[in-house]
Amino acid sequence: MSATTSPSPVRRALPRPRGLVWTVLRLHRTALWIWTGYVVLTAGLLLWLYGPGAAHTQHLLDALGYTGVQEDAWTAGIIGSPFSGAYNDLFYDPASLLSFASFAVAVFAGGSLTARELESGTARLIWAQSVTPARWLAAKLAVPALFITVGTGLLVALYRMLWSAHGNLLLAGIGPRAVYFSIGPATVAAPLFGLAVGVFAGLTLRRTLPALAVAGLAQYAVIAFRGNSWPFQGTYQQPDLSVRSRAITSTGARIPDPGCIDSHACLARHDVVRFTREYLPSPDYWPRQLLETGVLLGATAILVALAFGVLRRTSTS
Repeated sequence: MSATTSPSPVRRALPRPRGLVWTVLRLHRTALWIWTGYVVLTAGLLLWLYGPGAAHTQHLLDALGYTGVQEDAWTAGIIGSPFSGAYNDLFYDPASLLSFASFAVAVFAGGSLTARELESGTARLIWAQSVTPARWLAAKLAVPALFITVGTGLLVALYRMLWSAHGNLLLAGIGPRAVYFSIGPATVAAPLFGLAVGVFAGLTLRRTLPALAVAGLAQYAVIAFRGNSWPFQGTYQQPDLSVRSRAITSTGARIPDPGCIDSHACLARHDVVRFTREYLPSPDYWPRQLLETGVLLGATAILVALAFGVLRRTSTS
């Protein structure tokens, strides 16, 4: 009687990118790992600000109202410094990181992603291996764009969640308005525009350092314009966001803030047990966001079309 052997199970390999997509991922894997690390660290900072990072300042707000918010900022160090440790200042750090990422995307796209391959002749070698220049450029644009959209979209969603939960812990002034108008769909479109700027500069100049410098300067100018010019955020052209502050008595009644500062006797006299404070939404938020997003995406589309035109002339010359 012969023993029968059962066939070994067939192992199915997980699907993975192929062709040009796989080539772009392999060639620029260091940059993609850096981007992934940036997204993870920034998301971690946002979640910390949403959770344990807000606990102390929230307690002061509940106990003393806006005075508690001011006390937390003033006792932590120099207000406005990213190194002060104040919750008010840490709240703005993710916005700075998002702006820096937009700048870094333009520099990467102008240097490593396009100009370096044109300068070294690697691009022409790829074009000679049955890969058309248009397909090469499409892959160069599509792969980073996917990572940028997913990563930045996640960070913007977390930032909006943080603003909704703890925007009331920020000192009044131009800062809350600036961050309020800087987190939205336009923040996702900005690095995509940076990608298009970098690719266009790389294809036009075909030298790594000049393309890197031009792309960086162009994106820096765009970031500055976005932050200070109507009809976008317009940090310095518009008044502060409206704030609604109320004191709550032991009966649950909401009364105006009695202005007790940190006097517990005064709070007891007015029967105040806690406070509430919130920045009111601005009716022009979505019109400005949609306008800015449309302008950035439209400019991105124009630059991409121009990049394909430049590539067509470059590949036939």
